[in-house]
Amino acid sequence: MKKEVPDVFKGKWITSDEFCSLVPQNVFHRQLDDSALPEVDPALQNRHILFRRTFTLDDSTAPAVIHITADDYYKLYVNGVFVTQGPAAGYSFHYFYNRIDISRFLRAGRNTIAVHTFYQGLINRVWVSGDRQHGLLLDLIVGGDTILSSDENFRCRIHSGFSAAGTVGYQTQFMERYDAAAPEVGFEQPGFDDSNWEFAKIRRHADYQLFRQPSKQLEFESIAPANVERRGTNALLIDFGGIFVGALTFRASGGCGDEIEMRFAQELNDDGSARYELRANCRYVEYFKLSGRGYDTLNQFDYKSFRYVEILFPSGCEPDPASFRLTARHYPFTLRAACRFDDGKSRAIWKLCVDSLHYGVQEVIQDCMDREKGYYLGDGCYSLLAHCLLTRDYTLMEKFFDDFLRTSFINRGLMTCAACSFMQEIAEYPLIMFQLLLEYCALTGNVEFVRERYAAFADILDFYREEYADGDGLLNHLDKWCVVEWPANMRDNYDVDLTEGRRCDTRHNVINAYYIGAIKSLNRIAERIGFEPYQDPAPLEEAFVRVFYDPEKELFRDSDETTHISLPGNVFAAFFELFPSRAGIENTIAMIREKRLSQSLFFETFPLLAFLTREGETQLVHELLIDENAWLKMSDEGATRTFEGWSKDLKWNTSLFHLTLTLGALFLTEWDVGGILRFSR
Repeated sequence: MKKEVPDVFKGKWITSDEFCSLVPQNVFHRQLDDSALPEVDPALQNRHILFRRTFTLDDSTAPAVIHITADDYYKLYVNGVFVTQGPAAGYSFHYFYNRIDISRFLRAGRNTIAVHTFYQGLINRVWVSGDRQHGLLLDLIVGGDTILSSDENFRCRIHSGFSAAGTVGYQTQFMERYDAAAPEVGFEQPGFDDSNWEFAKIRRHADYQLFRQPSKQLEFESIAPANVERRGTNALLIDFGGIFVGALTFRASGGCGDEIEMRFAQELNDDGSARYELRANCRYVEYFKLSGRGYDTLNQFDYKSFRYVEILFPSGCEPDPASFRLTARHYPFTLRAACRFDDGKSRAIWKLCVDSLHYGVQEVIQDCMDREKGYYLGDGCYSLLAHCLLTRDYTLMEKFFDDFLRTSFINRGLMTCAACSFMQEIAEYPLIMFQLLLEYCALTGNVEFVRERYAAFADILDFYREEYADGDGLLNHLDKWCVVEWPANMRDNYDVDLTEGRRCDTRHNVINAYYIGAIKSLNRIAERIGFEPYQDPAPLEEAFVRVFYDPEKELFRDSDETTHISLPGNVFAAFFELFPSRAGIENTIAMIREKRLSQSLFFETFPLLAFLTREGETQLVHELLIDENAWLKMSDEGATRTFEGWSKDLKWNTSLFHLTLTLGALFLTEWDVGGILRFSR
């Protein structure tokens, strides 16, 4: 990759007293290296740290921009008005800051900047946290001059109104208990008295390389309830009409110390109550403690994925029904594509996928917005491609490539999740990214971008060859999880031990199909950008056929240790053009006709549909798209967003807002899959 020059701030990294002298902890390691697990300090978790600074501005007509970042996260207020939040997560050697035009928020005379920062302190897929690094950094530039920078003149204080009500998912987030009587409430307002706050401290260990975030800031929508239902004397059930990603706000009055319980849900129980114990291993219960000083407003910092909220309040407490709003957050979305089918079923699926991408994509492409909030490399390729084709905006795709290439500092074969402190490695994921780069190259024509990253992609393949290749070039003995398809009951009994967290010591079909496909993809990319081919794949293709092909059945076996033949063992081979004869292709199509999408989900559905499209099986593709047991099954079960599976009960921990299956939109719109995703000249 082309070496970038980091930007320089005049400001200093500032923090609270408890963080200023902490030495950062290394949270990075290979997944199977138990000796390198970081220590988590509960005393440093869930820290909401506030900063304030007032300043005088003579000329409010001059353009004003603020360069701002924080570790882990910030919300910025200017003169009492919420402006934005960020940054997108990153590693300290390539940390992002945001450049925000705040001209319209400033005025002549006295102005106030207030920032709510957050250090989570958990090891998870959300941020690089648990590393003992917290801080705020900013420069305010007015008329081209830096008039204010973060320093020890900022006031600083812990927000005592936020406390934890448990964690959810895979230690993904803290549920919040908000106390409206806390003395820090209203800290963002210009007239707030911060004279008893401490001054901020400059961090002693702040080794960051700073780069402007290439992606856009999140957008926020205020969603009014579709229905508010009274349930008994002291309960309300609020329905926002669909699942969104965001936070709840409303006003309520009551006695000092009165506590309102809020139960968030993606669906209802059979008795009509909110199912706040989500299928996705999240218990969504939070609390709002009143001050007794008239109406209080709920403030929530983190976000959840929900449609319903059940409000339980004590006698004498009065929530204002007109004030309920869901503040939905999402990446900017402008639809620039159309469904190419006119039938009602296709259009229903199209709307499901489009709405899911519109309201599901955040600062990065996540898989689910509840259990993990993970920035995943593998299935993220497909939902990201769908997002880009629908919006014609490839910014997030370019950032995606770079974010995951940066994980090579942990392992040359890359990591499963980027910009986080949770270490996971799945063998297929980096190899899927080669298909995405080929698509990017063809769709954008941005040859220079691809040339600058070609060597990094080639090094991934070099790593796989050096670490895992047998004498005939095929991969074996992988110290990364081979997932093939997920969950395990969707693998069509693929006859290989794919236990997570263990080496895969079987030479098997799918990982080698991916590997050869990645080499072919890189060769096609090299051809497009004027480079020499990476490697002749012919010897590998011959070895693949020799080891896995059953000449009598004219289909591929799962491994060199079994005679079992499965759908994934042939779909990937067909997609990457590995069959030695036309008969195997026809046999695979016949197998698909028989099994439909019953043994295909996250990783196999895209190559399955792309292969059929390339073979001219357009009618079969359409039949599968509108199959009653696929996307329409979600709709039958009340989906407003794509599920983590064809039905709620397909997995034991199903998220009801999961982006992977938005890939259906790719095959409902105009997209020349047959012209682009060919892997042989």
